[in-house]
Amino acid sequence: LAKKKKKPKLLNKFDKTIKAELDAAEKLRKKGKVEEALRAFEALVNQYPQSPRARYGKAQSEDDLAEKMRSNEMLQQAINTYDEVVSLPNVPSDLIKLSLKREADRQQFLGRMRGSLVTLQKLVQLFPSETSFKNDLGVGYLLIGDNSNAKKVYEEVLSLAPNDGFAKVHYGFILKAENKIAESIPYLKEGLESGDPGTDDGRFYFHLGDALQRMGDKGAYKWYELGYQRGHFASVWQRSLYNVKGLKAQPWWTARETGYTELVKSLEKNWKLIRDEGLAVMDKKRSLFLPEDENLREKGDWSQFTLWQQGRKNENACKSVPKTCALLERFPEATGCRRGQIKYSIMHPGTHVWPHTGPTNCRLRMHLGLVIPKEGCRIRCAQENRYWEEGKVLIFDDSFEHEVWQDAESYRLIFIVDVWHPELTAQQRRTLPAI
Repeated sequence: LAKKKKKPKLLNKFDKTIKAELDAAEKLRKKGKVEEALRAFEALVNQYPQSPRARYGKAQSEDDLAEKMRSNEMLQQAINTYDEVVSLPNVPSDLIKLSLKREADRQQFLGRMRGSLVTLQKLVQLFPSETSFKNDLGVGYLLIGDNSNAKKVYEEVLSLAPNDGFAKVHYGFILKAENKIAESIPYLKEGLESGDPGTDDGRFYFHLGDALQRMGDKGAYKWYELGYQRGHFASVWQRSLYNVKGLKAQPWWTARETGYTELVKSLEKNWKLIRDEGLAVMDKKRSLFLPEDENLREKGDWSQFTLWQQGRKNENACKSVPKTCALLERFPEATGCRRGQIKYSIMHPGTHVWPHTGPTNCRLRMHLGLVIPKEGCRIRCAQENRYWEEGKVLIFDDSFEHEVWQDAESYRLIFIVDVWHPELTAQQRRTLPAI
């Protein structure tokens, strides 16, 4: 038989004596009469400053009102009041837990990550045996990018509760970020299989599949399939996590299908100019080409020279390739694409790029061939291989899984131009956050 969840005990001895007044104020809050509830709880706090339950009711009412008014000031007020609850005498431990947990949550909502960390640390100190608070603290560290402290916290949780699924997926996620691919797999896998709250997240399916693929394990697709069934991916092949629903989705596109025929014509007509400016940069300043840094290579040498990033022009880079940049200025679908880049990409022989998926379905990627060896270079997107040709544009949707092989005798140079997905409205192009 499932245990009935115990109702939290929110009243201390004193609060039991004013239960009727507390209930009347709470009833107003439950009915959504936010302003009246706040006035009622404020009156109780003034009358009984030592009452933890009245103070908590005031915090909740301020919290509700902040949401209703969309006011960060009011939310800060609520955060302060939750904090006051804990400092009163004889506070029931259930009330301490609820107050601090909500305080940390609201601090994160306001982007006060370090403040929430302090609150979560307080919870863990007060209730050292409760793993769920440690789990939340781990997330707090991850949110400020402190993976090593997060890792310690999850190691602690797993020593206390070896089957905690939440700790497992997060621990696996950290190992994967450290490039400990083989080690990350059992944690991600068992964590997802646990079905524990907080484990059903697209990122965990994404990284487990990716880790399996890198180990050469075809079992990856079982997890992608599951992630798709759980609604995290648009399909088994299209696994971007920052998406606009309902956009046409196919791995390969023709210029006509995109509607960007002028841009494609212009790239193909001027390919030698683009190539020659790129080659001049390669000869002069190898240092302008930076190695790919997203850990996508199994092996080899792959560098990029970026002209536009997230819709922002790199003025310095454009000084080296002025004609190429001038040519692109006429095409806002490319230069204004805040979810993409425009860059030269050079790949040397013996390079293999792991199967991977771009972050968003909001862009399409154009590849213009500049220096292409006779054979040995290919790209797969979803289930179809294609080959670059000098002076020709290939267009694909990089939110679909793709993989690259460079087994030629000499380097391959292409020019990459990301464009907004043609079905995005002008409004969406203006307001979608950059990636």
